[in-house]
Amino acid sequence: MEKNRNYFVAIALSVLILIAWQFLYVNPKLEKDRLLTEAQQTQQAAEQKPGQTTAGAGSTAVTPNGAVPGGALESHDQAVAKSARVAIDTPALAGSINLTGARFDDLRLKEFHETVDKSSPIITLFSPAETQHGYFAELGFVGSDATGQTPGPQTVWTQQGDGKLTASTPVTLTFTNEKGVVFTRTISVDEHYMFQVTDSIKNATGAPISLSPYGRVTRFEKPTTPSVYVLHEGFIGVIGEHGLQEVKYTTTEEDTTVAPGKATTGWLGITDKYWASAIVPPQDSPYETRFSHFTDGRPRYQADYKQDAITIPAGETVDVKNLLFGGAKEVPVIDGYKTSYSIPHFDLMIDWGWFWFFTKPMFQLMDFFFRYFGNFGIAILITTIVVKGLFFPIASKQYASMANMKKVQPKMEELKAKFGDDRMGLQQAMMQLYKEEKINPLAGCWPIFLQIPVFFALYKVIYVTIEMRHAPFFGWIQDLSAPDPTSIFNLFGLLPFAVPHALLIGVWPLIMGVTMFLQMRMNPTPPDPTQAMIFTWMPVVFTFMLASFPAGLVIYWAWNNTLSIIQQAIIMKRHGVKVELFSNLKGLFGKKKTDPAQ
Repeated sequence: MEKNRNYFVAIALSVLILIAWQFLYVNPKLEKDRLLTEAQQTQQAAEQKPGQTTAGAGSTAVTPNGAVPGGALESHDQAVAKSARVAIDTPALAGSINLTGARFDDLRLKEFHETVDKSSPIITLFSPAETQHGYFAELGFVGSDATGQTPGPQTVWTQQGDGKLTASTPVTLTFTNEKGVVFTRTISVDEHYMFQVTDSIKNATGAPISLSPYGRVTRFEKPTTPSVYVLHEGFIGVIGEHGLQEVKYTTTEEDTTVAPGKATTGWLGITDKYWASAIVPPQDSPYETRFSHFTDGRPRYQADYKQDAITIPAGETVDVKNLLFGGAKEVPVIDGYKTSYSIPHFDLMIDWGWFWFFTKPMFQLMDFFFRYFGNFGIAILITTIVVKGLFFPIASKQYASMANMKKVQPKMEELKAKFGDDRMGLQQAMMQLYKEEKINPLAGCWPIFLQIPVFFALYKVIYVTIEMRHAPFFGWIQDLSAPDPTSIFNLFGLLPFAVPHALLIGVWPLIMGVTMFLQMRMNPTPPDPTQAMIFTWMPVVFTFMLASFPAGLVIYWAWNNTLSIIQQAIIMKRHGVKVELFSNLKGLFGKKKTDPAQ
């Protein structure tokens, strides 16, 4: 009994330490870092004046190994307005391509807004290098003296015609260098986020030439939001036989460059939680890849590839095809690109985690119900019912075993009285009793073990998939991927003051805590005071712990608890065992009678 008590005390203290660490250190630190970042950005914007030189980047000569000199930071509109461009206008995308360098540096996502408010600005993915949030993709060639000038960051392309780039109308750009090499670039885009760039190189020099295609995705700022261990943000790619590469920004800051190696198939780029950009090089010739952090001039992060040199005989024309993805990581769209373009493991752009074989089917099931009912909250509720149904046989055995354990409780008490301090004899007698009554004392552990991967898979789905972003439920829950915005500490918004993030204990976390409390009261109160205390306070602990989790996850937990209470009550009645819920509640909240003899 003493060992048992110490065990539970250790668990309780560990949980309390973790909670204290989260609320007293981690949350204040994250809030402090966020405020510091905002203050620095505000100060930088205020101090920036026309003509002032900072560590910026312009459209200057850059090769995959080159440096970017400093320049004056500008607003997005200023940077876009100063250069000739080809407009982009599709159902999903808006923006433009800079004719200097044929650079994709102005790309906005029409279907996604910065906040839940539909009137808020749409998401900006790419932005010119001269801006604070510079982020762009570029394709070009590295040549030699024999080839003359090859297309790069400073190359000024000429558009044939003056139309927009739409899902039905590609655009064509041309550039002829001083040696007579003609580069014709055709750019097309689908109704989602995939650009196809085909370069036709005609060698009119009278002699063979060699040049190497390259591509890069460059970013001047990494996300300011703190990273989360369940999600990778940073460099990403599948590099041939080297497989999936997930390289953190901090890794390149320490090592400067990470070079996975040479490959002939794959893709590479940069991923955020919901957005990504990636280049798919030509899949018929070896290329080198790098993930780098450069500090020459203005610091930047860059994923690039350089293909082995290709030779173009005199008078011949060679085509080089690249794919460029820039947009939202929508599951069906990403999966569709993997199939239609035969891009190896392109679906790994979405971080399904190690348990992808469980996580992705969970999303597909929820997405099926969402398409039928039109509400991801309802989809979560129905998915929970389906999962409970799949695990029903195991759960039934567990609850049946628990019911049988209660039925033999008098016999167990007799054995304890009979054997006294003889622990070995008591253990053998109890095992014999379990065998005779066909009871599995470990059956109660299985639902817990099964719920862990379900919980984690659902957490991954809600946290990483863009389909959950800004997905409303009912009432005040307008974003299932964000925590419940209400708090008991300001009476759920009735009192006119903002509550610190650490005290956002909303309605749904409280509902979850109540259902957990009721579920634990379905069983008799443990005789050991320490266990009884832990069982009493555990719902409170979990209420605080899950308050900062996505609302969709808390709704799932509360609904799962409710179904478990109903399921357990039905099974217990079938086995003729008393449901202890109302008795326990009466004993807990009812008035205790005093003994007159005391």
